[in-house]
Amino acid sequence: MGKDTDVFSSGIAVVTGAGAGIGSGLARRLGALGMTVIVADINMDKAEQVAASIIAGGGKAEAVRVDVSVPAELDALADHVIKHHGPVKLLINNAGIETLGYVWEIPADRWEKTLDINIHGVVHGVRAFAPHMIAHGAEAYIANLASVGSFGIMPTQTSYMMSKHAIQSFSECLYLEMQVAGAPIHVSSIIPGMLKTEIFNAEAGEGEPAAAAAHRRKMFEMMRDYGMDLDEGCRLFVEQIAEKKFWVHSQPDMSRDMIAARAAFIQSQEAPALSPEVEHLLQH
Repeated sequence: MGKDTDVFSSGIAVVTGAGAGIGSGLARRLGALGMTVIVADINMDKAEQVAASIIAGGGKAEAVRVDVSVPAELDALADHVIKHHGPVKLLINNAGIETLGYVWEIPADRWEKTLDINIHGVVHGVRAFAPHMIAHGAEAYIANLASVGSFGIMPTQTSYMMSKHAIQSFSECLYLEMQVAGAPIHVSSIIPGMLKTEIFNAEAGEGEPAAAAAHRRKMFEMMRDYGMDLDEGCRLFVEQIAEKKFWVHSQPDMSRDMIAARAAFIQSQEAPALSPEVEHLLQH
């Protein structure tokens, strides 16, 4: 039995983007362990479905609509949670989207949406909740969703890859800032490999260039056929967060390979190059 059964058997957890995908899996797992879960998502219908499933299983949850791309809405979420539920023990900044297409073909509004959700949603999630968590003085946890993509490069997935590089760097610096501040807040970077989620569903590509559809379909099929079971991945994530690990992986071997390749690339200072696997993936 993992340490999570003790650490997260009670208290308040806030999960953004919890209406689907990894966020929903994390919310359900935390609810099953005994936490009161704030299921935050821009899609209220999906958030309510996840909250209802937690409650049906004997847990405690509340669905709250929030657009993480709007800092004021994250401030309002923090105020709501503190007022109605009390101090937050675990904050998971999970909300994120995938955007495909050549840099110059992605419309400006899709670019802004991707960066606002994937980067600013995490930054302002921490900014909104961390002061309350620090002031409370109790041991608490913040986990931010990075990716194996935080250590790689991929043409036509540029906006997503750069956002995840940013979150990895942000989390590393945040970890050190909590040490400098003497705060009892444990920071984790969640690094999913390939999990079965809806991030590459066709409808999630609204606003992308039309040419991106074929790549999105291939990625969807790859995750469907080879991805790890979502609930298993989320169980592993929660266990590692409870163990106060900074590096939190679903597939450690995949992460190690990506990190090793990145380190070798930086040390060699060679120009970026397409691998045969990437070339094959991009052939429509």
